[in-house]
Amino acid sequence: MKDLFLFSDLIVHSHSFVYAFHFLLITLIIVFVARMATARMQLVPSGVQNIVEAYVLGVLSMGKDTLGCEKLSRKYLPLVATIGMVVFFGNAIGIIPGFESPTSSLNLTLTLALIVFIYYHYEGIRENGVIKYFKHFMGPSKILAPLMFPIEIISHLSRIISLSFRLFGNIKGDDLFLMVMLTLAPFIAPLPAYALLTLMAVLQAFIFMMLTLVYLAGAVTIDEH
Repeated sequence: MKDLFLFSDLIVHSHSFVYAFHFLLITLIIVFVARMATARMQLVPSGVQNIVEAYVLGVLSMGKDTLGCEKLSRKYLPLVATIGMVVFFGNAIGIIPGFESPTSSLNLTLTLALIVFIYYHYEGIRENGVIKYFKHFMGPSKILAPLMFPIEIISHLSRIISLSFRLFGNIKGDDLFLMVMLTLAPFIAPLPAYALLTLMAVLQAFIFMMLTLVYLAGAVTIDEH
């Protein structure tokens, strides 16, 4: 979005700074929302507390359905809920004129993908042990094990590309689409686009959270597979 005004350009005109500026901004927004939700806790929630509690309960429900038990869902709630908020606010901030989505940069999407990749393997090894965990890469048949193991390794490595490039590609495309709309008709045409891009921001956050839960379920619940 080089042709459009960005508030970050008033400080330093640099791609790296633009990314760092907007990532820091969404971090501050998340901290502010969390602070607002917990500042005056009420038995009957209202306002920001109500929204955040609904979000947390939704993530817990997703985790319970995917992982099979509430205990595991609560265990991985901090990771999944935080990723969801980072992705959503990272997507949504680019809709506001003068700002750019940090999720339209591979710096953030690849970092999130690597965090998920490393963490679910760590949890799989911690829950099942090194031998048992990597043994399930070989499949149920010993005859096919030499073929299945490298396929599984490639499959797991491809998840890094899938997670990072799916989010990066979609949000980069959304930013370019919005840029074109703002350039052609800055006052009328973008209005329907804002609703569509907001929906996409929510959808991409949901997909990233769901895939994280699916990968965690595949790593820690080997016996059920």
